[in-house]
Amino acid sequence: MTMPKIADPQAVTTTAETPGNLHFDRIGGESAVRNLVDRFYHHMDTQPEAQKIRAMHPPNLAPIKDVLFKYLVGWLGGPQLYVAERGHPRLRQRHLAFPIGDAERDAWMACMTRALDEIVTDADLKTELTQAFFKTATFLRNQ
Repeated sequence: MTMPKIADPQAVTTTAETPGNLHFDRIGGESAVRNLVDRFYHHMDTQPEAQKIRAMHPPNLAPIKDVLFKYLVGWLGGPQLYVAERGHPRLRQRHLAFPIGDAERDAWMACMTRALDEIVTDADLKTELTQAFFKTATFLRNQ
């Protein structure tokens, strides 16, 4: 039996759930995704290497946390909350206003890796998600 692949961030469906993608269940559903987002932004707020990417965000992170939460729920195979509210993610287009190079990608990944380490107990899932996040973060580079 082959493991399902992580939802392609560029090919999001508008159905309530993406059949066959177990990442959402494996991570622990919406509560785990909410915790992951909270820990990610905690690290962005507190890690010296993340100062530059933190400065790209508004002072109040609550709205952007909600956006990332909704996006990740769908990306992981859960309900398509982001798509229902905002349409296709168009990740690259939405990030073009921000200078993103290797340093910014690496700072973002450092924060996400720390958050994954704290939230995801399944080692295989953590590896799969880290690889998928890295691929997406690399795709968003525009510098």
